[in-house]
Amino acid sequence: MEINITAAAAEKINQRVNGREGYLKLKYDTDGCGCAVNGVVALWFVPNLDSDDIAIETNDRTVYVEKSKTVFFDEQMKIDFSNAANCFQLKSPQQILNGHMSLLIKEKTD
Repeated sequence: MEINITAAAAEKINQRVNGREGYLKLKYDTDGCGCAVNGVVALWFVPNLDSDDIAIETNDRTVYVEKSKTVFFDEQMKIDFSNAANCFQLKSPQQILNGHMSLLIKEKTD
């Protein structure tokens, strides 16, 4: 799997993360979607990784993906930021996986 992060997306991620410790993760979120094959790709910044997360090296920073969910992603993808829509987008040469993706920052809980 190959992920490219555009300069616009990298800048927005850096602004939002703002020095926090954590990991950038593409999460295949199924909460409220009915079943495991119905979901939406979300961009999360998490304080800890899960045991099945795998690292994908990008042109900007490492992005983590749940190994069990890689089937829902394309081989080549790009994380972009749309100023017009004011949101992140996950695209591949074949499709737009999520055209209105926000960056959800998960805080560490004790």
